[in-house]
Amino acid sequence: MNEASLALPQLFIATSNAGKLRDFRAAAAILQMRIAPLPGLNEIPPPAEDGATFEENARAKARVYSVARPGLLVLADDSGLEVDALGGEPGVRSARFADDGGFDIEIAGAMPGTDQRNNLYLLQRLRQLPGAEHAPAVRWPARYRCVLAAAREGACLLTAHGVVEGAILSTPRGGGGFGYDPLFYLPELDKTMAELDDETRQMLSHRGRALRALLAGMRERGC
Repeated sequence: MNEASLALPQLFIATSNAGKLRDFRAAAAILQMRIAPLPGLNEIPPPAEDGATFEENARAKARVYSVARPGLLVLADDSGLEVDALGGEPGVRSARFADDGGFDIEIAGAMPGTDQRNNLYLLQRLRQLPGAEHAPAVRWPARYRCVLAAAREGACLLTAHGVVEGAILSTPRGGGGFGYDPLFYLPELDKTMAELDDETRQMLSHRGRALRALLAGMRERGC
C-alpha cells in the first residue's frame, strides 16, 4: 500500500451482501483504498429502503449507519439494473424484483435462490413484450447503476455515481459475479459480466466506477 492510499481515511462499507462485499474489496484493492465491513452491522436496525432513487436510498443508509458508529467514515450503496424496455425496471427494486412481482417457481422440486428467481422473473417479463418471439436474437438495452454515499455521524459528505451500459440476453452465460451478471452482456467484449475475471469485472463494473469517482471526490475535498 503506497503513501497516497495511507493518506486516505479508513472507509467502512455498510452491507452484508456477500457479493457486494467481494466486489468492493476487489475494487478497493485495485484502487489501493482502505475499506472494511462496518463493525456490528447486523446489530443496527436497517433503514427502510423506500427512496424513489438510488441516491436517496444510499444517502439514507449512510446517515443511519454512520450515526450508529460515531467517528467512522461510513460508505453505503444502492445499486441495481435498469432495463429500457421495462421503463427502467427493476431499478431500486432490483434485489426484490421477483418478490415484488409475486413470482414463485420451483426447479427440480426446490425453490431457487433470490438471484436466480430475479433473473427468471426478468426474462419472463421481457418475453411478454412485443417481438419477444424472436427472443434468442433479442438483446434488450440496459444498464447497471450504482450510487455511493459517504457519511460521518449522520452527515452525508459526498456521493458518487457509476454506470455501465450493456444489454440483457435471453439466456444466461457464465458462472462468475452475482445478481443479474449472467444476463448482463457487454457488447464491446462479447461477454457477460459473469464471464469476466474478477479484476476486469471490477474495473468495468458500476461499483468499481462509483468507487473511483468517490476516491476522486474524497481527494478533491480532502475528506
